[in-house]
Amino acid sequence: MSHTVHPYAHRLGILRDWKSRWFLSKAKTSNYRKLLKADILLREYLEKELKTFMVSDIEIERGENYYRVIVKTARPGMIIGRSGEGSVKLKDKILRFLDKLGGLSPKDLRLSVEEIRSPESNAGVVSHMIVEAIEKRTPFRRTMKQTIEKVMANKDVLGVRLTLSGVLDGGAMSRTETIKKGRLPLQTLRADVDYARGRARGTLGTVGIKVWIYRGDIFTKESKARSQKLISKT
Repeated sequence: MSHTVHPYAHRLGILRDWKSRWFLSKAKTSNYRKLLKADILLREYLEKELKTFMVSDIEIERGENYYRVIVKTARPGMIIGRSGEGSVKLKDKILRFLDKLGGLSPKDLRLSVEEIRSPESNAGVVSHMIVEAIEKRTPFRRTMKQTIEKVMANKDVLGVRLTLSGVLDGGAMSRTETIKKGRLPLQTLRADVDYARGRARGTLGTVGIKVWIYRGDIFTKESKARSQKLISKT
């Protein structure tokens, strides 16, 4: 069961939060379908626009009087630009895109660019690293081994698994290759398992990429206190 459920969806409300968060009155949510579609299309648009900037997540917040886009990236300087010129251009692109969707351009658009301080422990950034290597025609086995070593060298990482699917290194047929190192408890809900998918355009076709990274367990204050009591009793 743990292999068929998305690790992110599996932990919603426990370790993860929704990537679109709305704080709206009932009257404004009457147009729910149109607003939801706008969020999905905007996220897809930004993923294409910021493809080379190592973007891991794009979160969206809707308020009564504002619309906020949060971009989490390993290369914030490239997005922000000199004196914030890049941020201004990106905000203009977002406004124009939302306006094309039927006048959904907000009055108060807020853009936040957040830096990922530990790129090797972030599945989204790691998937972008693999995409770049494959599109530069680096042999896939070397790419997978180098990526595994780089990720496991991070002190926050306890386990990692990489899966590549497609026509690999000029093979006659498509196949799937997987490399795993360390622990990966997918069924433990408190396990902080980060997951991401990517797609590389190789010379012989598309290569699908999946990345799982295990960063340890996250305990609440109550569970920590309970475990400490058990340890003291023993």
